[in-house]
Amino acid sequence: MTLTIAGADKILSTCFAPWVLELGLAVESLGEDRAVLRLPWSQRLAREGGGLSGQALMAAADTATVIAVSAARGGFVPMTTVQQSTSFQRAVTGSDVRIEAVLTKLGRRTAFADITLCDAESGELAARASTVYALLG
Repeated sequence: MTLTIAGADKILSTCFAPWVLELGLAVESLGEDRAVLRLPWSQRLAREGGGLSGQALMAAADTATVIAVSAARGGFVPMTTVQQSTSFQRAVTGSDVRIEAVLTKLGRRTAFADITLCDAESGELAARASTVYALLG
C-alpha cells in the first residue's frame, strides 16, 4: 500500500496532539524513504529577535519523521521517539521552513532518520536533526 499526501494529512490530523496541529504543518511530498513538510511562518512561533523557536523546529522534525516512517510502511503504525538530536545553524525569520526527513534505516522495530530544515525562501540550511524511533506495531 502506498501512502498518499491525503493519507499523510489524515495522519497529521488524527495522530498528533492539538499543540502539534497548531504548528500548521503541511505535507508537500512523499517518497519510499522520505517526507517533505512545510512549517508556515508564524509570529506566534518566533522568539525575541524574530527567529522561529527551536522547540517548533524540533517538533516539526519529529513530526516529519513519523510521516516518513508512515510513507515507508504504507500507513501509520504506533511508534515513539527514542532519540532526537538537533543542531541549529541559522535563524529563520519571516519565512516558511521546508523540512525533509529521510530514513537512513528502517527495521522491523526501529527506524533512523536524518532531517534537514531549510529556509523555504532562500534554501539556506537552518538546522539538521537525527532521530531514532521505536516501532511499536
